[in-house]
Amino acid sequence: MHEHDKQIPIWFFIGAILVVYGVLIAGAGIYGALNPPPEHQRVALWHLHADIWWGALLAIFGLIYVIRFWPNKSETLTGLANGSAGK
Repeated sequence: MHEHDKQIPIWFFIGAILVVYGVLIAGAGIYGALNPPPEHQRVALWHLHADIWWGALLAIFGLIYVIRFWPNKSETLTGLANGSAGK
């Protein structure tokens, strides 16, 4: 296998997408908390701010995936370090 044949794991991109979605959802939740709708237009559990919690949770899980599957120069297409494929 040639050096330029290495690929980035799909889980890295999934983690990056989770981070982006988490930041967007949490940002919308923070905006909604700072600019609340009128009392009669709020949903029943508005005071719990689920969008902030859900966005933060997505961003945390996304960061875990991004850190765990960060592409290393020593990894090959199979995910194993050079020379350890037969061990």
